[in-house]
Amino acid sequence: MFEFPEFSTLQRRAIYFVLAASLSVGAIFFSLAHGNAAAAPTPSLSPLPTYSLPPLPPAKIVVDVAGKVLHPGIYKLPRGSRAAAAIKAAGGQLRGVSLTDINLAEVLTDGQQIIVGAPPISTASAKSKKSAASKGKITSGTININSATVAQFEQLPGVGAVMAARILAYRTAHGPFATIEDLTKVSGMGKSKFANLKSFVRI
Repeated sequence: MFEFPEFSTLQRRAIYFVLAASLSVGAIFFSLAHGNAAAAPTPSLSPLPTYSLPPLPPAKIVVDVAGKVLHPGIYKLPRGSRAAAAIKAAGGQLRGVSLTDINLAEVLTDGQQIIVGAPPISTASAKSKKSAASKGKITSGTININSATVAQFEQLPGVGAVMAARILAYRTAHGPFATIEDLTKVSGMGKSKFANLKSFVRI
């Protein structure tokens, strides 16, 4: 059977000293390791990107109701309102005023103007000018009757190829016109025909 050797007092003290020194060294290493772990910087997390939502459109729109309504003016209406709602907000059209020229189902936009009872765009004079333009006739400006060609004379209202040739023949035979009224001396140029074209000719 194994027996532990007996140590002298001096040997026991030496063993205690070695153990105490070992424990001290271990405690120092533990403290150093713990301190390094605590001092180690923690990684910083970058902030997540932020996204801003687009602003919502305003819930109200502003429209101008003008013309023949009971209360013309500026009105705030819910977005998506139609023309009929704007006219109703202005008190409705005056008695005898027709709304056939307005699309009452039109969806309004912010800043839009509605004119109730506006005169129609196509008037008699506008139709006359449109008809003349469609026939290749002059609708604005003037023609110098002392230098115009046959083709230019044909652009005058009521003047065809025959009358244009007569005007040129008269000018050739009698010399330059002294006044625009001299056109009435041309055969076939009556007062009514001259009245239609006199605003388009000059000397």
